[in-house]
Amino acid sequence: MGWPYRGIRHVVEGTPGKARLAPTIHGMGLRSDQGIVLRSYPFGEADRVVVILSPNNGKLRTVAKGIRKTKSRFGGRLEPFTHVDLVLYEGRNLDTITQVSVIEAFPSLRSDLDRVLAAGTMVEVVDAVATEQEPSHRLFLLLQRGLKALDRGTEGADLVTSFLLKLTEAIGFAPALDRCASCGRWDVPLRFSLSEGGAVCTSCRPSGTIRLTAGLTAYMSALASSDLTHLPPSDPRLSGEALGVTRRFLEHHLERKLSSLAVLHE
Repeated sequence: MGWPYRGIRHVVEGTPGKARLAPTIHGMGLRSDQGIVLRSYPFGEADRVVVILSPNNGKLRTVAKGIRKTKSRFGGRLEPFTHVDLVLYEGRNLDTITQVSVIEAFPSLRSDLDRVLAAGTMVEVVDAVATEQEPSHRLFLLLQRGLKALDRGTEGADLVTSFLLKLTEAIGFAPALDRCASCGRWDVPLRFSLSEGGAVCTSCRPSGTIRLTAGLTAYMSALASSDLTHLPPSDPRLSGEALGVTRRFLEHHLERKLSSLAVLHE
């Protein structure tokens, strides 16, 4: 799938209705980029480091100077979940944000706590797997679609499960759901092995497997293959378990706990 913003004019701050191109000034280290804000944290007395997922440059750590001051010129344009267009001054260690404009703010998802928690899970997991200085088109598009789905009103455990399963496929370690992860045999899987990488058949039962409710792997498989805005009908009997298994699978392979996912699954 091609990058949908190829050829886009990089709009920066200026007179409303009179967008201009970001300047390319050779020798001064200015460049244009865009991405989705993942998080930020304090840096010095008045600045913040803003972590952004760029489709072309992966995870960026940038500095927004003076953003913690009351009269900051950045306002609320660098809040998490915001899709922004940037002009950056390239530094030795961190690039500095000199200008920023909002491409999409996803305002509706911010009005609902459950959707905020779901968005927090999405950005936390993307932050955990994205790498710096590496193109991240697929991760960026997945996160953008997830935030769009939340902004349009889609919510619930199934959306997060679908997003997380798509993410595992995007980074190359999707769990086996349709056949045994150990021997490859088609069977009715009643167990799930974190170490083996997915569902296991009745013959392959390594220690530490998780017992599954009948039909769970088919349910998870349907979520993994569905569009985020057109998920299959939710099954309350399986929805929570699907998210729980997916969470444990991700945490096992990332070798870290996901704090926002733990809150969402409580």
